[in-house]
Amino acid sequence: MLDAPNLGLELPQREAKPRQSGWTIIIDNGVPLREFEDVMDSVGTYVDVVKFGWGTSIVTPKLEEKIQCLKNHGIDYFFGGTLFEKYYIQGKTERYTEFCLRHECRYVEISNGTVPMSNEEKCEWIHRYAQHFQVLSEVGFKDVNQSLMLPPNRWIEYIRADLAAGAIRVITEARESGTSGICREDGELRFGLIEEILGAGIDVNSLIFEAPNKTLQAYFIEKVGPSVNLANVPFAHIIPLETLRLGLRSDTLMLFEEGGLHHA
Repeated sequence: MLDAPNLGLELPQREAKPRQSGWTIIIDNGVPLREFEDVMDSVGTYVDVVKFGWGTSIVTPKLEEKIQCLKNHGIDYFFGGTLFEKYYIQGKTERYTEFCLRHECRYVEISNGTVPMSNEEKCEWIHRYAQHFQVLSEVGFKDVNQSLMLPPNRWIEYIRADLAAGAIRVITEARESGTSGICREDGELRFGLIEEILGAGIDVNSLIFEAPNKTLQAYFIEKVGPSVNLANVPFAHIIPLETLRLGLRSDTLMLFEEGGLHHA
């Protein structure tokens, strides 16, 4: 991590790993092994968790090698919630549990973003998996129209229910493209929805916002502060995101200066 005083700068405080807040969760959509290893060797200090997106872990030839690389760097990992949903729809959730245990996952993601599953049933699965894993649940749908039909009070209700069921954190859906869930189809953030979620009295550290692009990342840093938990961050954004968190990029440079918004 940066030693700001020795650099002559005043920068927002960032916890050392393992962090309790300010998670950067990057998404692996099938990055080649050598590139994966190079990135972790170079900038793994800024990565808290790696998500093997949707069902990529099933077809990734070098999955074990990638996982070993993460273990070597003290980085956690989990498989995308869509994979859980695939096992669920086929009635084979016990095989999903075996798959996660075999790969020594500490975290699992439980979602209902694609399959027909009520939030009440999702909470039952959260409770079951919380007996063996740290559960990250997800609220919101992959289908943009379905997500737009979910009113803010339902989002808040589902987030609270997931946490009560045993999820340690709840992810707000945006997809890896930033075009659903908390976003509209054109990528515009649903500002009113976010305002209501943030104003609902939910511990903000129990939330993880999917933010696959700079616009979303900068917005959440401005609204919540540099210690906001962000997910679906592309590999190429690891260093750029850290500069946003520290006010070292134009988009957030003035947030932490005199007269700006101080979230240190």
